[in-house]
Amino acid sequence: MKKNLRSQFPLLQADNELVYLDNAATTQTPSVVLDEIYKYYTKYRANIHRGIYDISEHASGAYEQVREIVARFIGADDISQIIFTRGTTESINLVAHGWAETHVQKGDEILVSELEHHSNFVPWYEVCKKTGAQMKIISLSDDFTLDMDAYARMLSKKVKLVCVTAISNVTGTTNDISTITRMAHEYGAKVLVDGAQGVAHRSCDVEKDDMDFFAFSGHKMYGPTGVGVLYGKPELLASMDPFLYGGGMVDLVSLEEVTYRDVPTRFEGGTPPIAQVIGLGAAVQFIETIGIQEICNHERMLSDYAHEKLSKIDGLTLFHPVINGSSILSFSMKGIHPHDIAAICNTQNIAIRAGHHCAQPLMKRLGVSATARISFGIYNTKEDIDALILALHAVQEKFI
Repeated sequence: MKKNLRSQFPLLQADNELVYLDNAATTQTPSVVLDEIYKYYTKYRANIHRGIYDISEHASGAYEQVREIVARFIGADDISQIIFTRGTTESINLVAHGWAETHVQKGDEILVSELEHHSNFVPWYEVCKKTGAQMKIISLSDDFTLDMDAYARMLSKKVKLVCVTAISNVTGTTNDISTITRMAHEYGAKVLVDGAQGVAHRSCDVEKDDMDFFAFSGHKMYGPTGVGVLYGKPELLASMDPFLYGGGMVDLVSLEEVTYRDVPTRFEGGTPPIAQVIGLGAAVQFIETIGIQEICNHERMLSDYAHEKLSKIDGLTLFHPVINGSSILSFSMKGIHPHDIAAICNTQNIAIRAGHHCAQPLMKRLGVSATARISFGIYNTKEDIDALILALHAVQEKFI
């Protein structure tokens, strides 16, 4: 990174000694994003789309402009393909309820990778339970990458949907989405990509990679909580049933009949998260100003440095690919529970994550009940990693 961006994040300025290494859970928010949210609340707070007065029209314009910003950012052809939700979880559930429950039948198969967060696992378990379809698991190789040979063997005309993460929230594995979608489409299957851990760290092009559905959250990309996006191909969105029924998404309501508005409004029932959407737009522009390749290069440098340093600690096991990995690294330390690791790090003002990371099937595959996890953002430095290494030595001194 050409310059340390820490000064642009108020929380990190307020606690200048904090080493924040839990970015996979949620990132910090820069002033430019907070300013736009504050501006909405203090300059033109109003509900959108139906107010015939200045501040409502201003709010409506700001809200809809974010569709254009997001569409450009992820490479979508049309702003109508951008649906605002509360986050990745809601986006995936929208596909599960709106598309899968009506297009997946008994005898069909849904493929889900062993790397998935519960948000991209449990909805498909429920769809299969309701429809009689079968959920099959794409296995993980010993090097923590997806077993593409196993994936190839699993594909058939029975497969209706393949659900994979762009980047694992545990191992940091970066999947080859372009190849995964190409292989699935050869059998007529659709592909949903969980982009929560990828969209702020790698360049994304939904058209080039031929994704059918793509979901992500604002709070993992320097934006506010409570907002996310679902991208879908036009013909798939048109075939989906609404998920939330109520105001805003209806066209005509009578005692005899209800008709619904076109995509994307059809899927945004009720008052949407207006301030959060505006904040999301500012976060995307913040990322674009820095440059996604610049971010990727910086985090790759940190990942490589951390991998090297952690690998030298006796009794520490890394669950992270040597190649094709990202800025998320999980590890365990022999004889020490991950919660104890995190607790001692906290005494030195170092924030890391510990637990199963909402990925219990993956924990079983790794042979552990939990891991400690570090994950980087644009404000992290080598000095942060050095501080972590010192803390981990302190952990060993206490427990071994």
